[in-house]
Amino acid sequence: MIQGTASGVGKTIMTMALCRIFTQDGYKVAPFKSQNMTTYTALTKDGEEIAISQLLQSQAAKAEPSADMNPLILKPSSTKKGTDVILNGKYYDTLNPFHFKEIKPKLIPEIMQGYQNLQQRYDIIVIEGAGSPVELNLTQNSDDIVNMGIAQRTQSPVLLVADIDRGGVFAAIYGTVKLLEETQRAYIKALIVNRFKGDIAHFTEGVTILEDITGIPVAGVVPYVKFNLPEEDALYVNNSQLDRDFSSQFDIIADNVRQSLDMALIYKIISHGV
Repeated sequence: MIQGTASGVGKTIMTMALCRIFTQDGYKVAPFKSQNMTTYTALTKDGEEIAISQLLQSQAAKAEPSADMNPLILKPSSTKKGTDVILNGKYYDTLNPFHFKEIKPKLIPEIMQGYQNLQQRYDIIVIEGAGSPVELNLTQNSDDIVNMGIAQRTQSPVLLVADIDRGGVFAAIYGTVKLLEETQRAYIKALIVNRFKGDIAHFTEGVTILEDITGIPVAGVVPYVKFNLPEEDALYVNNSQLDRDFSSQFDIIADNVRQSLDMALIYKIISHGV
């Protein structure tokens, strides 16, 4: 599972990259994001709504897009006050935040069914978290359905991603790790420093510091790289654009990540689990 120290640190692209890498290595791979909050979705060939990010991740994995990969979408309603709940690719209800909190526990079996369906068809599932796992005012272990709650329910080891380009990477990583409950902290098996600009050799000491203060190995420092993919929440995205062949872009992203991460460590983490 890919989790991040905050929104926008690169979880979506890291998930996409690992989907592509594992596929290149001969595995049947699927992405999974239990809940996505987005205004813009795409349709599978069966007419199911999924978030654009999961559609692109499935393309990177050369897997048939399915609502199982994104069983729950919260979509701001364009016609009514509230948020449309898309469950298993279909409209479910329109709710306000308080009502959603009430029904959230009831949605967990539906989410887990989507994950279990993927388990039956794929060798590796790369799970993407949402936001930060330590939004303490929002997250309760019993009903978290996007971060550590999913890691625990699926027994998935976690790679924690931080964006060094925005600054404060040491505080972001240390703070995230230390604010987690001890049982949850144990799920984090490696750290990834993302979007580094410049000579990575200059961050060697930084890697050592991160490992010393967290006790968790750094799997790699990933350089910033430009690519051309539709933005998930961009107004211009439509299905015709998503029908384009993004193979070259997926390969650019995957090559950058493969060259930057200790893939032997990643495979060891997968084989050992939690």
